[in-house]
Amino acid sequence: MTDTTSYKDTVLLPQTSFDMRANATKREPEIQAFWAENKIYETLAETNPGEVFVLHDGPPYANGDLHIGHALNKILKDTINKYQLLQGRKVRYIPGWDCHGLPIELKVLQAMDEEARASLTPLKLRYKARAFALKTIDRQRDSFKRYGVWADWEHPYMTLTPDYEAAQIEVFGQMYLKGYIYRGLKSVHWSPTSQTALAEAELEYPEGHTSPSIYAAFPMVSASPAAQTVLAPYLGELGVAIWTTTPWTIPANLAVAVNPDLTYAVVEVASGQPFKYLLIAKDLRDRMAQVLGSDLTIKAEVKGADLEHSTYRHPLFDRESPILIGGNYVTTESGTGLVHTAPGHGDEDFKVGQRYGLPILCPVDEKGDMTEEAGPFAGLNVLKNANPAVIKALEEAGSLLKHEPYVHKYPYDWRTKQPTIYRATEQWFASVEGFREAALQAIQAVEWIPAQGENRITAMVGDRSDWCISRQRTWGMPIPVFYDEATGEPLLNEETLAHIKAIFAEKGSDAWWELSETELLPEQYRHNGHTYRKGLDTMDVWFDSGSMPYAQWGLDYENWQMAT
Repeated sequence: MTDTTSYKDTVLLPQTSFDMRANATKREPEIQAFWAENKIYETLAETNPGEVFVLHDGPPYANGDLHIGHALNKILKDTINKYQLLQGRKVRYIPGWDCHGLPIELKVLQAMDEEARASLTPLKLRYKARAFALKTIDRQRDSFKRYGVWADWEHPYMTLTPDYEAAQIEVFGQMYLKGYIYRGLKSVHWSPTSQTALAEAELEYPEGHTSPSIYAAFPMVSASPAAQTVLAPYLGELGVAIWTTTPWTIPANLAVAVNPDLTYAVVEVASGQPFKYLLIAKDLRDRMAQVLGSDLTIKAEVKGADLEHSTYRHPLFDRESPILIGGNYVTTESGTGLVHTAPGHGDEDFKVGQRYGLPILCPVDEKGDMTEEAGPFAGLNVLKNANPAVIKALEEAGSLLKHEPYVHKYPYDWRTKQPTIYRATEQWFASVEGFREAALQAIQAVEWIPAQGENRITAMVGDRSDWCISRQRTWGMPIPVFYDEATGEPLLNEETLAHIKAIFAEKGSDAWWELSETELLPEQYRHNGHTYRKGLDTMDVWFDSGSMPYAQWGLDYENWQMAT
């Protein structure tokens, strides 16, 4: 007869109330509610016998729901904090949020129709952006709690609160008064799609960008005294050959740069078109022959240094421009060995132009549209239809040597995912040079985990150029500067900074838009015979989050008590 007893009843197993299934969707909220009701984190953070352990929270943007990157960041921090709690230390972990900047501004604008955007004032946009940020913070905070992360969630720091904004003004003010912040005209990365300047850290360099590269030649007019004997026989039929991946910058060309140590050659073009002779780097003769599909015969040679102050005529505009000595960026790795130089549209171009006293010609507006200074190209957009028009004009003028697509890395706006340009504008900069050595010494005083992290940050700080901190946006911390209506000179000093800091501490940074210049100015500047206007530039959001350690130093961590 078969025994009907269940086989499982014959196996001796321990008896437990532990569920066979995790049932996480039900159990996790219960566990987290237990933590909250019994103030587990708060109790350990206050009563643990060990020393204080502080983990500063680099803030996420309050511009959307959490993703896997947020999870990785917060869970790693939570692992560190809980380990320190288990070691008996008093953990101080105050979470924070980055609340200003273009990501949030774009989210607000994208949620509005065209008619609503057209009637939107800067102040209304700021109110909407603030509401969006605060709502997003609540949503993200709830999600972080569901991750099981322990923190002082009820008292986070937010870069939009008056106390934080006042602290940021203090940071800006101290840097300005020490000479680390200045205003200047420079050729900077500019995003036509965001209509603002960008810092290097806000750029991406995706693979596969294709530019319409061109080889062109400018008619040479005169040779410098040092090159006169060599070049005289060819003047009138000699073209200065250049290469560029941004044809739209040709209208802004004011010079051609050479390397003083390279040898240049006058080569005869077998086809004779469009020039009988070209001036190129001697070492590039064979490659240029392949590019142009024509034999090139060397007729004369001249040192780069001897070409300085020779002149050529712009093929599209009635002006003569000089050949100048460039930097080590003039090489034979690509192009012709001579570099088209537009001081208004390139970092190296700008520096060379400043050295030689060239004007800063920048015939492009904030949207990337060519201005009246661009002559027949006015109204064309540099990212859309300007390149074909310039290329056609060069061909008709008999200056185009070759036009071909060129695939390379090119800077894109990391937010809009669209190409950027170089554009000369008045901006505010932080002079990294002013505190580079102090920063490098501070890096050496830190224990880095892993150790190779020190090498990476040292190289970044050591090579970093001045940081463009101004942005032409609405939702951000205003740069607290006034400009004299008559002279355009900035008014920014210890008195104005202290006054603005006090106003922001009470009313927040919206006051910059809510109050008049008279209300924002200290008493002694209200009736001093000058009329001032407040600046409308805002600070790079990295300046916001970079001010966090200073803003948080107001907390006495050694005697800290968890708010209840």
